[in-house]
Amino acid sequence: IRQLQAKFRRKYEAGINPGAEQNSPVSGAGPAPMFPDVVLLSPDRGHRLQGVIEVETGESVNHLEALAEWAHFSKARAPFHLYVPAGMVDVARRLCEDNHIYVSEIWSYHAVGDQVRFTMVFRNKEAPPAPVRVKAAPHPVTPHVAEPRTATARSGGSRAAASRASAPPKRKSVPRAAKAKQGKPTVKRKSK
Repeated sequence: IRQLQAKFRRKYEAGINPGAEQNSPVSGAGPAPMFPDVVLLSPDRGHRLQGVIEVETGESVNHLEALAEWAHFSKARAPFHLYVPAGMVDVARRLCEDNHIYVSEIWSYHAVGDQVRFTMVFRNKEAPPAPVRVKAAPHPVTPHVAEPRTATARSGGSRAAASRASAPPKRKSVPRAAKAKQGKPTVKRKSK
């Protein structure tokens, strides 16, 4: 994890959460903040989230880990990169596909002497799924049903008065000068 922090430190402000430490939180889909292994932030003043990296071991590439962590990290508004041991790449890809977890990149790692080498083995070419937004339910539209005529409308009242009483109110007319102030174009008529 520290090697990845050193690798990305040139381009991003990289925060790490090794082991059980909770140094760099990421707000995600749930109410509680998440703590991935590496958090990449933009170096500018806004410190926008640029990436989330999770590093797994051979034992931690499993169904429980995929649902408990990867699914939430993939819903963050930044690319999710997964680092797994070289022998667990196929298992990680299958877990992501089976559980509909969007991963931007999957990297494998292996030790060469006292150094760790990273190799990108998968890059997702699909666009990330759009975040789900909850919309308010539309108001139900009640159809306009003609009311039966009352005795007063039948006997002495005029038909026009009865229809005006049951008709919906008309829109207000706006003078041309007011429309011009609102930025709407006005149509000038030619004078004869």
